[in-house]
Amino acid sequence: MRTVLVTGLGGAGRTTVAAATALAAARSGQRVLLLSTDRDDTLGAALGAPTGATPTEVAPGLWAARTDSGTRFRTELLALQERAGSLLDLLGANRLADEELTELPGSEQFALLHALRARGGHGSSSAGHDLLVVDMPALPETLAVLALPEQLRRYLRRLLPAERQAARALRPMLAQLAGVPMPAQWLYETAARWEAELAAVQALIEDAGTTVRLVTEPGPAGADALGTARTGIALFGLGVDTVVANRVLPQDSPDTWLAVLAAQQQKCLAQWHDEWSPTAPLREVRHLGRDPRGFDDLALLGEGAGAELAPEAPVPGEALWQVEDRLAEDNVLIWNLPLPGAVKDELSLVRRGDELVLTAGRFRRIVALPSALRRCTVSGAGLSDGVLRMRFTPDPQLWPRPQ
Repeated sequence: MRTVLVTGLGGAGRTTVAAATALAAARSGQRVLLLSTDRDDTLGAALGAPTGATPTEVAPGLWAARTDSGTRFRTELLALQERAGSLLDLLGANRLADEELTELPGSEQFALLHALRARGGHGSSSAGHDLLVVDMPALPETLAVLALPEQLRRYLRRLLPAERQAARALRPMLAQLAGVPMPAQWLYETAARWEAELAAVQALIEDAGTTVRLVTEPGPAGADALGTARTGIALFGLGVDTVVANRVLPQDSPDTWLAVLAAQQQKCLAQWHDEWSPTAPLREVRHLGRDPRGFDDLALLGEGAGAELAPEAPVPGEALWQVEDRLAEDNVLIWNLPLPGAVKDELSLVRRGDELVLTAGRFRRIVALPSALRRCTVSGAGLSDGVLRMRFTPDPQLWPRPQ
C-alpha cells in the first residue's frame, strides 16, 4: 500500500491539502484512507463531515478517521500496570483506575506511531486500501516523530540487550529464593513487543512506497522552513514526492497590495523550482479567496494549476547513502550522504564504535556503519554540492588480507 505523509509549515493548510490529495486519489479510482492526527477535527471541518477514531466512508472510495491519543494512552498504561502487578503489590503501590488517567506529554506522538503501525503496511487493518494519506503535525514535530522508532529501538537495545535474556532459565530459581515473582520476564516481554511494533513502524517509514508531501505558502517564512527541512528530511532518509505551494495569489490583480504580495510569491516559487525540481515536482495551489470547506472546494484545490494532486507511484531513484569503492585507485571507501541545504559549520561527525553520530544543524541521527566501513578508520570528510563525503581507510588489523 502506498503511504503519503502530508506535513509542512504550521498554518499553511496541511489538512486541506491532505484532504484534497485523498479526494483526488479516490476520484481516480483508488480506495483511500485519510488519517488525521489533529484532535480538534480540522479534517472534519474541511470535509464537511465529522470524523472519529473508526474509519468512515465519507465519499465514494474515501474513508476518514482520526487518531485517539487519550484512549491509546489509557489502554497502554493500564496494560503495563497489569503486567507489573506483582512488583507494584510488593512495593505497596495503589493502582490507577481508568477514570483517573489523563494524557501525559508525548502521548500524541506514540498514538500516531501506533496508528501508522495499525493502518499502514502489510497485515494492517487497512489492507483493503490502495493509499494511506496521513495529515501529519507541523514539520518540526513530524521529523521528530518519524525519527522516534529508530531512536527508541536503539535505546531498547542498549538498556535491555538481548544477550541478557540468556539468564531466563535462572529466573524461576531466583523467584523462589526471593519469594516474589521476578519482574525481568514481563519487562523483557514488554520490551520485545515494543521492539516488534517499532520495527514495523520503522519499516513503513523507510518503505519505498512511503513519501513525504510538503505544504507551505510561498514567502520568507515558507522559504526558511523548507530550507531547514531539506537537510532534516535527507538526514533521516525520507523521500519527498511533491512540494505543494499553497494559497498562491493571482498575478493579474488590480489591487496594488495584492500585486506586491503576488510578486513576492512568484520570486519565492522561482527559487523553489530551481531547488526542488531535480528531486520533487513543485505544484501550485491557487488561493480560493476563502477557507476551503466541503468536497467542491477540495476538488478545486486538487486541480492545483491543472495538475492533479493524486499521488502517483514513486519513481525508483538512485540508492541513497552509497558506499563508493575506490580501494583499487586510492585505497579508500567513500560514504556519500546527501545533505542538501547543510552548512559546513553546522556539521559534526563523531564515530562511536560501529556507529556514526551525525549532527546537521539542529538535527541529529545515530546510524550504524555498513559492515565494510566497520573495519576501517575515518580518514577525512568534506561537504560539496549538498553531499557529505566521508573517506574510510581499511584497518590493516581488521581488513581481510588477499591470499
